[in-house]
Amino acid sequence: MLRTTLLVALSGAALIPLPASAQMHDHAGMNHDMAPPAPAPTAAPPIPAHSDHMSTAEHAAMGHGGAMSDQPAAFETGSGTSRLPGAVPSMPGIHVMAGDWMVMAHGFVTTQYTDHSGPRGSDKVYSTSMAMLMAGRDTGFGHLQLRSMMSLEPAMSARGYPNLFATGETANGEPLVDRQHPHDLFMELAARIDFNLGSDTTAYLYGGPVGEPSLGPSAFMMRRSSRLNPEPPITHHWFDSTHITYGVVTAGLSSGKWQLEGSAFRGAEPDERRWNIETPKLDSWSVRASWTPSPRWAVQASYGKLEQPEALHPGEDEKRLTASAHYDNGEGLSAMAAFSSKNRVPGATLTAWLAEANWDLDQHNTLFGRLENVANDELFPDHDDPLHDQTFRVSKVQAGYARRFRLDPFELALGGSLSGYLKPDALNAAYGNNPWGYTLFARLILGR
Repeated sequence: MLRTTLLVALSGAALIPLPASAQMHDHAGMNHDMAPPAPAPTAAPPIPAHSDHMSTAEHAAMGHGGAMSDQPAAFETGSGTSRLPGAVPSMPGIHVMAGDWMVMAHGFVTTQYTDHSGPRGSDKVYSTSMAMLMAGRDTGFGHLQLRSMMSLEPAMSARGYPNLFATGETANGEPLVDRQHPHDLFMELAARIDFNLGSDTTAYLYGGPVGEPSLGPSAFMMRRSSRLNPEPPITHHWFDSTHITYGVVTAGLSSGKWQLEGSAFRGAEPDERRWNIETPKLDSWSVRASWTPSPRWAVQASYGKLEQPEALHPGEDEKRLTASAHYDNGEGLSAMAAFSSKNRVPGATLTAWLAEANWDLDQHNTLFGRLENVANDELFPDHDDPLHDQTFRVSKVQAGYARRFRLDPFELALGGSLSGYLKPDALNAAYGNNPWGYTLFARLILGR
C-alpha cells in the first residue's frame, strides 16, 4: 500500500510545475499563499520562526517584511483571505525564488479506507488530493499574488465517499446524505493585489473566476487544527462550504492585528460537473472582521447573504453568521472552536458548533480530534418519508493518531481515527442504536 501511495502522490505532485532554473528551498510549514508584506514598517516586522536561512527577498515575497528576525509572524493567511495564528506557519511547501517572484508549491494525496456501521453505514477505499501553485512579488505600490489550487477528486464517483450524518449537494440528481461530495478540479484561480497605505496598513483586492469570499473560518483542509484529520467535518456546509465559489471579488483593509473585508460572490454551490469552471456571478455578499492580537490567536466573525446556495432548496436564500477562534502555542498544539447559524429565507434557522485540535507530540507522533454538534433537516430527503424536513440535532466525537515519516521533500503520515455519534432515538431505525465508524489513511505531503 505504501508503494502505491508514493506513486499516486508523485503523480499528483506533477500538477505543480516548478521553474527548473530556480534554487529550491524547503521551509517547514510555510504559509501557502504568501500573505502580503506590511508596507514601509518603522520597525522590523516579525517573520516565521525556524526560517533563519531565508534570504531577505524571500521574506518579502512570503509577506513578512524584508528584515530578519527569529520571532513568529503576527498572523498567517489561510484559504482565501482568512487569517490563522502566526505562531507556526500554516502550510508546508517548496519555495523557489525565480527572479523577483517567490513561487510556492504544496500538495498532498491521501489513500483512505473508511467504514461506518448501521443501516446507513458503508465502506469505501478512495483517494483525496490537492495541489497548489502560488507566486508573489513586491511592486512599487505594494504586493501581487497569483494563486491556483486543484484537485483530482472529480475522478472518483459523483457520490463521493461515506461520511455518516453529512449532507449537502447532489449526485446524479439525487441528494447526497451520509456522503461527502468530491471537490472540483479547480478549487482556486485568483489573484490578490495589496496597496501600501502607510505604517503597517494595506488596502487589497482579491478575486477571480474561482475563489473564496470573506465568510467563515479558513477551510478545513487549510487549518493546522485539522491538518492530519482524514475526515471532513459534518458541519462543512455550515462553516466553509463557500471555499470553492465561482466568481469572487473581495476588498479589504489589513494591518498586523486586524482585518476588515467585504465580498461579492456567487451564492450557488458548485454543481455535479466537477471538471469545469461554472459561470461566475456576483449575486451574494459577505463581510468579515478578523483580529489577531498575538501570534497565538486568530479570531473572526462574519456574516453573509447567499442567493439560493443549495440545489436541494430552490427559491431559498440563506443568511449565514459564523464566529471562530484559532489558537496555536507554537510548540505543536493547534486548536479551533467555532459557531455557525444559517437561516434559510424562507425556512428554519439551523446552528452548528465545532471544536477540533491537532497536537504534534514530537517530530513523529500526532494526536488529533474533533467534536461537532449540528441541527440538520436534510437527513431524510424523500418527501414521502414521515421524517422529511424534520430537524435533528446530532453530535460526532472523533479521535485519531498519525505517525509521521520524513521522506524529503515529502512527509508521509500513516494513521487512523475512530468516531462515535450521539443522536435522538427517533433516528435508531435509520442509523442503528449506536452508530460508529473508523478511517485508516496514508497521506503523502509535499514539503515538511
